[in-house]
Amino acid sequence: MDEDYSSGSQDAEREMARLWRTWRTVFEMLQDRGYEVTEEEVQIPFEQFKTKYSDGLGYPDRNKMKVSARPTEAMKAKYTPVKSKSNPNPQPECGTVYVEFCPDPTAVGTKQVRTFNHFVDEQNFHTGIFITQTPISPSAVRLLSGIPDRICEHFQEQDLLVNITRHELVPKHVLLSAEEKVRLLERYRLKESQLPRIQVSDPVARYLGLRRGQVVKIIRRSETAGRYASYRWVI
Repeated sequence: MDEDYSSGSQDAEREMARLWRTWRTVFEMLQDRGYEVTEEEVQIPFEQFKTKYSDGLGYPDRNKMKVSARPTEAMKAKYTPVKSKSNPNPQPECGTVYVEFCPDPTAVGTKQVRTFNHFVDEQNFHTGIFITQTPISPSAVRLLSGIPDRICEHFQEQDLLVNITRHELVPKHVLLSAEEKVRLLERYRLKESQLPRIQVSDPVARYLGLRRGQVVKIIRRSETAGRYASYRWVI
């Protein structure tokens, strides 16, 4: 009996530790996108996470793991379209984000996604991030991106175990504002379609929540030039 309890306790501890790493990456991701999160939330210690988000047996209680965050003023500025005659007072194309960890361990499909979509839409969140333990079905993926005027994304927990943008071989990616994009194209006398491209499905693009039509600046280190920048058009 004691051995079974000890084994179960170790399993619970391992699962909590794994989920804690994912949880921290989620907050780093929100921070890097420009949402209002505190350093205390990003750096939550394991013991505090375990106390807050485990059930009576010490296993993760994903029903408790829901997060919302508002965009910072800097993020709003970055997501505001350029003024034009047809749109003299453009509004930021971003808003509050909602993150949910799906408690179902297997067979996540359209039922769970429909419930998630309904909550995002009903609560008027601009963006929803649905995090599951297993892959979701192709029909569920299509359903997730089907809410008008909402952006819904999906990650698996294992996708976020490690923050890929913190790896020394991954260069820094910085989203340009709409105005910065216009100035870049004017400076080099280019059309956006003439820029090198990055897919929205690229792991760093997914991490940053990049959208089609945006331009991202990629800053690399060079032994000869110190640092140099290149640009990618998101498609």
